[in-house]
Amino acid sequence: MPGGGDNPASFMTVHPDSSTPTPSAWWLRALARLPVPLFRAAGWVMAAALLLLAPSRRRVVLRNLALCFPQATARARRRWAWQTFLHFSQSFLDRVWLWQGTPDRVRQRVQVSDPHGVLQHDGPLLFFAPHFYGMDAGWAKLTLDVRRRWWTFYAPQRPAALDRWVKAGRQRFGRPRLVSRREGLRPLLRGLQEGASLCLLPDMDHGARNSVFVSFFGVQTATVTSLPRLAAAAGVPVASLVCRMVPGGYRVEIGPLWDAYPQGDDAADALRMNQELERYIRSMPGQYHWLHRRFKTRPPGAAPAYAD
Repeated sequence: MPGGGDNPASFMTVHPDSSTPTPSAWWLRALARLPVPLFRAAGWVMAAALLLLAPSRRRVVLRNLALCFPQATARARRRWAWQTFLHFSQSFLDRVWLWQGTPDRVRQRVQVSDPHGVLQHDGPLLFFAPHFYGMDAGWAKLTLDVRRRWWTFYAPQRPAALDRWVKAGRQRFGRPRLVSRREGLRPLLRGLQEGASLCLLPDMDHGARNSVFVSFFGVQTATVTSLPRLAAAAGVPVASLVCRMVPGGYRVEIGPLWDAYPQGDDAADALRMNQELERYIRSMPGQYHWLHRRFKTRPPGAAPAYAD
């Protein structure tokens, strides 16, 4: 999520009803008034086009699903692959009303489920927020309505115009702190030490450096250890945070605080994270970011996971 060089001290007070202007044309603001079913229908058309025009990505998705769900039928995996393109496209178009619509529209279409009262916890929190397609909707809702100092990691986008739009949208409510990957983990640690609530997305393949190979759906997978290391260094509790696409919008789901985490063993802590992720994926396999080459980095001596 978006990065910048803001002074962390300027984020001591969050005003959830405040918003910063986003670069928007009048036609985007007009589109933001349309009902959700029209956005979802347009997403269906976009997904059908992508499925036909991006065969290499389709192969990546099907390969990821075959590795993770070898017992599933080919038909089931094709259905989940279609849902992956569909939810990717629909969530992309939903950013119009998330980032250009009124705050009341966001409140109406994005709900929060926090049965364990984690968001009422005093002090900093570290959220494991994996790459489900509703993550931008969840971020908008939390920064709009939950009075905490929200921080997250951000990967700069290309081209520059897209990057500006994404950064402005993700910074729209509550003045959150967005740390670029180029800045590294040190600012994130400082933010936690100063009381921030950090959403971390450590479920991608970032190479063998700072990773351990542990099981993910039975596949030895390069898994970064930033989540347990930040939790241990800052002495903060960890909880899961996912956002599920539902009819009419989205639902943010906050899990309970993780018991006895981290343990101080990188492999055990990374495995616990992967197991938590597996549990959510099994409940919505078509909403996870299978477009990513999750198994590109292989253990020494292992065959490549992808043919191209």
